[in-house]
Amino acid sequence: MQELNRYREEISTISEWETSLQELQDLLELALSENDEEVVSEVELSVGDLVLKLDQMELRTLFKGEFDRSNAYLTIHPGAGGTESQDWASILLRMYTRWAERKNFKVDLIDLLPGDEAGIKSATLFIQGENVFGNLRGEKGVHRLVRISPFDASGRRHTSFSSIDVMPEFNDEFEVEIRPEDLKLDTFRSGGAGGQHVNKTDSAVRLTHLPTGIVVSCQNERSQFQNKDTAMRLLKAKLAELYRKEQQEKIDQIKGEQREIAWGSQIRSYVFCPYTLVKDHRTEVETGNIQVVMDGDIDLFIEAFLRSKYNVG
Repeated sequence: MQELNRYREEISTISEWETSLQELQDLLELALSENDEEVVSEVELSVGDLVLKLDQMELRTLFKGEFDRSNAYLTIHPGAGGTESQDWASILLRMYTRWAERKNFKVDLIDLLPGDEAGIKSATLFIQGENVFGNLRGEKGVHRLVRISPFDASGRRHTSFSSIDVMPEFNDEFEVEIRPEDLKLDTFRSGGAGGQHVNKTDSAVRLTHLPTGIVVSCQNERSQFQNKDTAMRLLKAKLAELYRKEQQEKIDQIKGEQREIAWGSQIRSYVFCPYTLVKDHRTEVETGNIQVVMDGDIDLFIEAFLRSKYNVG
């Protein structure tokens, strides 16, 4: 019923646009006949707004995957390189958090493992909103950074890698049986900044699914019960993905190809020096305005992916 209502709403919107376009056409003809340049300019602006709205609706039709409308878990792992890669992973964490906030999505940092000196060893975001997984599934892969290292006293240029993994949140209609005897529960103190409570009690939770070896953890909530509940939902998503992959070939399109976090496997490069450039190696889309990209403005790359041959749903 929810999907039917959405289609009805879109049809109604298109009908309204058709009416508006006809009115603008009539107004333009009248303005041209009277040589009214001010009205012509107003019509041009209105048509531009209409074209932008139409473009956004067309973009929504490209969310054709089974789980594209779902919420998503986004996990970041640094590649080899110690502090350099861990710092790059933290920069990516900020970029995707800012992107979610710019889209007015709800974003929760459900797990964070700080780096030894700087950056992070891993992090998982849970992002909720319309078409979140559809937007983010093209971000899965290896992201490469080239910059003058802030950790190198000699000021040399370094290359770092981090991988992004994206999974949809599966709803309760897909049942995954998790037997209590198949779970190992560990509790520990939160390693994040947090408040006094999370740092002084063993509220963080780590769950290990013994038959598969899948490990998930959560430490952002104040209580152990809340963290366990969030970790169970993440584990369910991981198990659902695993089981569906075994049963259906189409899950391969969701999980994608696992590639080494190193040279030759990157989907996108971020160059800070000797010039500034962000380039997606699949779509060839690029921009020199690296600062806005790092501030979360990555829709240019997301939309290019959705319109490309790589968008297989």
